[in-house]
Amino acid sequence: MSELARAWGRVRANLRRSAGARVFDQWLAPVALAEGEDSVDVRLTLPSAFMTNWVKSHYADRLLHEFRAVLPGVRSVAIDTVARAAAPVVLAAPVAAATAPTPAARPVAVTAGVSGGAAERPALDPRLTFDRFVVDASNMVALNAAQALAAPGAVRFSPLFIHGGTGQGKTHLMNAIAHRFLADHPQARVMLLSAERFMFEFVAAMRARDTFAFKAKLRSCDLLLIDDLQFIAGKDVTQDEFFHTVNEIMAAGKRLVIAADRAPQALDGIEPRILGRLGSGLVVDIRPSSPELRRTILARRVAEMPDTRVPDDVLDLLAARITASIRELEGALTRVTAYAMLTGQPIDLAFATQTLGDMLRGHQRRVTIDQIQKLVCEHFELKPLDLLSARRARAVARPRQIAMYLAKRLTTRSLPEIGRKFGGRDHSTVIHAVRRIEALRDSDREVDQAVHVLLGQLEA
Repeated sequence: MSELARAWGRVRANLRRSAGARVFDQWLAPVALAEGEDSVDVRLTLPSAFMTNWVKSHYADRLLHEFRAVLPGVRSVAIDTVARAAAPVVLAAPVAAATAPTPAARPVAVTAGVSGGAAERPALDPRLTFDRFVVDASNMVALNAAQALAAPGAVRFSPLFIHGGTGQGKTHLMNAIAHRFLADHPQARVMLLSAERFMFEFVAAMRARDTFAFKAKLRSCDLLLIDDLQFIAGKDVTQDEFFHTVNEIMAAGKRLVIAADRAPQALDGIEPRILGRLGSGLVVDIRPSSPELRRTILARRVAEMPDTRVPDDVLDLLAARITASIRELEGALTRVTAYAMLTGQPIDLAFATQTLGDMLRGHQRRVTIDQIQKLVCEHFELKPLDLLSARRARAVARPRQIAMYLAKRLTTRSLPEIGRKFGGRDHSTVIHAVRRIEALRDSDREVDQAVHVLLGQLEA
């Protein structure tokens, strides 16, 4: 048995202990060491694009760390989709391996920051390109700025500072900038790393008494992108080196992109001279996503799955309930589609709710039936007593059914409890109302639009 194969056995054992038997057996057990072993650039394979996407999203960095703990000489870990007993298949998209990659979306291995040879490329995610970035008013300025910085020609502004909450698209834009720039300048030096990796590599260089090589490599970049700047807060020595690197890049007229979770002036523990430099460029923000943007993103991702059908009500559920992060939203969709593939079950609202479980409960907003009734009355210009009355005219009955549907979908109240809040109606009346609105959403545009608007208002 080779040294790498023995190391792989130890890595698997460590992952099983840390991830737990259930997660390991379902997702990590199928990972295999590729043929033609290389103890420097390790290659792992999985039998499906679904599983590859999940493992890359959740365990790519962990796999690199585990291999390095056993074999310090490991430089990178690549994770590819390879049909068992078939020729290797290069992963070009997270859930649609048959989709042809764009020129900018070249698959790359997971590399180790700034170390490596001259031919090294940054550890770009092939999925994160401008073509796959879904835009609306919340992120339009950031997208336009990113495209302008990546465009060929003279540098129009530098640095570009992108700030926004976790999982809102900052890392996507940074990868997209690098992809586009490399597509136009194949021989350019491009480096994308987190501020934490910057600090780690700098400290390692100091310990090895080789800071010159570290500085030379960073400052020779044509495009330097550093993510999560907030992580070097309070690290004085690292900030000093970061400041000089920024100065060198800017003085040379090269491109610099920085991302953080807050605007420069709101970053505590970062030296004022650094904040001054960063603020001298273009500062753009990505605001929290709207329900419409989340729904559009889900629809776009589903369109990339030619053999997968996800009903609209499931997409509506995810867009309404997974609100904190686009990354988490896409992860929820991946989880639902992967579980459906692995179990052979069709995707419907009950399956999605069961599969996501704690994730949905954790994002359940505290919406009350009283709030729903009040908003429905305002939307349809009714009086609160109308929803409780015995009137069966459509102008009253339909809004009442919509309110019951929303109460069932957005609250944890039981069917009898919901019925009692609507004038003491029976639970069977609530069931009928829910089923009726579900059917009408597919055939009646006005009803579907009303429900869509009310969902957005209740979420806000």
